[in-house]
Amino acid sequence: MGNSITQKLKYKQSVIKFSYKYGVTKAAIKFGENRRTIYRWIERYDGSIESLKDKSRKPNHHPNEHTKEEIKMIRNYKSNNKETGLVTLWVKLKKVGYRRSVTSLYRMLIKLGIYEKAPSKKKEKNAGYYPEMSRPGEKVQIDVKYVPKNCLSKELQELGIRFYQYTAIDEYTRIRYLWFTTAHDTYASTEFIERLVKVFPFKIETIQTDNGFEFTNRLSWNAFVKDKKTLFENKLKELGIKHKLIKPHTPKQNGKVERSHRKDQERFYYNKVFYSLEDLKNRAKYWIREYNNFPMRPLGWLSPKEKLEEYMCKVK
Repeated sequence: MGNSITQKLKYKQSVIKFSYKYGVTKAAIKFGENRRTIYRWIERYDGSIESLKDKSRKPNHHPNEHTKEEIKMIRNYKSNNKETGLVTLWVKLKKVGYRRSVTSLYRMLIKLGIYEKAPSKKKEKNAGYYPEMSRPGEKVQIDVKYVPKNCLSKELQELGIRFYQYTAIDEYTRIRYLWFTTAHDTYASTEFIERLVKVFPFKIETIQTDNGFEFTNRLSWNAFVKDKKTLFENKLKELGIKHKLIKPHTPKQNGKVERSHRKDQERFYYNKVFYSLEDLKNRAKYWIREYNNFPMRPLGWLSPKEKLEEYMCKVK
């Protein structure tokens, strides 16, 4: 390989020397080279054979690379929001004029040494197949979450009061609805579904839940109660909504609502204290609004609200 490169450089040098003696036109005829090519070689030639090496055609700057102003903006926002995650930072930057994708921001953060590249996650070999929904309301996951005890004021804890978060998430749009109460039984679940059908702007076809007694008696040890429908199940039947139960002890089948609860824990409940049920409800309004307007990777970086609007435009 090295010898062939050297031979090529010597060939160029001989063409140049011939053109010095007899002219570029005669050199072009003799060696079968374009006159412009020979002139380019002559312009580059400084007497050394090394000067005739081909230069890299790779551009010094990518036409779409981040500008100095954008890099400065990224540095400033990241320094003022050190604990902020990638997507949250991207959303904040978009509000002040940043127009690049979250992937571009991710690469730039790594390049600047601000963000560590996340290790690739291996998919589970026996992971089940969960078909994607094709329309809003096709399937809605519901679950109940305990409001963390350490988020309650000392007065509430001393009184032994507990709060519960009912959550519904539409699988297609990821739109969520939260409702807070002091109970988690079939009566509370029934009230929640009555509220849900009024809030969601589309018809709910199927509700998916776990096997908790607030939803079903399916796992009851009492044979008489086991076959008896709960108030919640009767309400679903009355509303014409199918009820799908996940397999016992497999919460990952309700994965979308489970993951949304982890986000609640990380971004809503963290470092907060509530002094009453009304206090909790009022502060949660801002969080659910933020959640439904936050871009998500599974939605092609649309927010749940934008995903719903996109679908509604298609069916018009």
